[in-house]
Amino acid sequence: MATRNRGQLAAAALALGLLAGCSSPEYVAAGPWRPQIEGPPPVVAPPEDTDLPPPPEPGQPPPPPVEGAADPNVVASGLDTPWGLALLPDGSALVGERRTGRILQVFPDRSPPVELMTITGLDPTGDGGLLGLALSPTYTEDALVYAYATTATDNRLLRFTLGGTPQAILTGIPKGPTGNGGRITFGSDERLYVGTGDTGKPELAGDSRSLAGKVLRLDIFGKPVPDNPLGTSPVLTRGHSNVTGLCFDGADRLFVTESLSDEFALLEPGGDYGWRDRPDNPQVPTRVFPDAGLGGCAILNRVAFLGAVDGERIWITILDGNGDTVGEPEEFLAGTYGRLRTVVVDPVGALWITTSNLDGTDEPAPTDDRVLRVPPPSDSGGGVS
Repeated sequence: MATRNRGQLAAAALALGLLAGCSSPEYVAAGPWRPQIEGPPPVVAPPEDTDLPPPPEPGQPPPPPVEGAADPNVVASGLDTPWGLALLPDGSALVGERRTGRILQVFPDRSPPVELMTITGLDPTGDGGLLGLALSPTYTEDALVYAYATTATDNRLLRFTLGGTPQAILTGIPKGPTGNGGRITFGSDERLYVGTGDTGKPELAGDSRSLAGKVLRLDIFGKPVPDNPLGTSPVLTRGHSNVTGLCFDGADRLFVTESLSDEFALLEPGGDYGWRDRPDNPQVPTRVFPDAGLGGCAILNRVAFLGAVDGERIWITILDGNGDTVGEPEEFLAGTYGRLRTVVVDPVGALWITTSNLDGTDEPAPTDDRVLRVPPPSDSGGGVS
C-alpha cells in the first residue's frame, strides 16, 4: 500500500485508541462491589502442551498454524457451508448452515458448537438455502431471530424464537438456480434491510415492481416502511446483481457488496445501481474487485473488511468522509483458509468470518467448513482489546 494510505490506516488506529481510552458517563457496574483479595497472587504452572502457539498480540497478524496443533483463529470446524452469522449479547454467535438449515451457537473460546434448531422446508440447490441471519433490535426483550431462506417456490423472510416454529413475514421474493442474494441486517433505526439477488435474470434487477436484485427496507413485521422512496413499496434501491453483504459505518451509511458484479458501494435511497448498464448509469460503485466473488462486509471506524469467496481472502479498504475508498486495498488471510464468505466485527474489534469451501470446486480441508475469529491487522484501524 502507498505511504499515504498507510498513514490513513495509522490515523484510524490512533482514533480507535483514543476512543478506547475515554471513560463513559453511562457505565454501569457489572455486579456488586467485592473487596480485593489480600496476599500475593497464586503461582500458575505453564501449560503442559508447549507445541501450541501463543495467542496473537492485539492487532497483530495471526501466526501460521503449527502442524498438528489447534489453530487459535478457528473457533468452530466441521460445519456444512456456514452462511449467516449474528452475534449474541453474551459474546457468542448464531451461525446458520446454508445447505442443512441448522442453526448453531458458536463460542469464542472454541468450545464445541451447540445445535439449537433446524429450519426445514429449504431448497439448498444452487446458492439457495438458509442464508442471512439477524437478531431483533430488541432481542434481549423478545428473543426474536430473523432469517432469509430459499424454499421450493420463493425466497422469504422468517421470524422465530430459538427452538420455536418459524413464521413467514415476507414471501414471494423471486428465486432462481443462482443469484438468490439473502443478506439481512437491522439499522440503528430498527428497520430491517434485506439484500436480494436477480436470480440470474438481470432484467428483474431494474424492474421496480420485482423484489429481485434489490435492497428492501421493512419494519419488524416485514411490512414496507412508509417513508421508503417508492411509498408503499419495500424497495430502497434497485439494479443489484446478487447482494451478499450489507454493512453500516459509524455514520449510519449503508454499504453493499455484490458477488456477480464484484461491487462494493455506498447506497443512496432510491438509487438505481443498474450493473448491466454501468456506462450510462449515474450511480457508480465505490469500487470493483475483479474476480473476487465478494461475500459479506463489515466496517470498523472507516475501515471496510470484505469477504472474497472466489478470491479466498479478506480485502481491506479505507473509506473517506464521503464513503469513497481511498488508495489501494490490502489483502488479509490470502490463501490461508479458502473461500471466505461472511464477515462480522464484534464489539472489541475482532473479525468473525465463515468459510465456504464445501460448496466450492476445490478439495475442502478435512476441518471444513470453519468459523474464524481473528484480530485484524494492526495498521487497519482495528484491534482486539
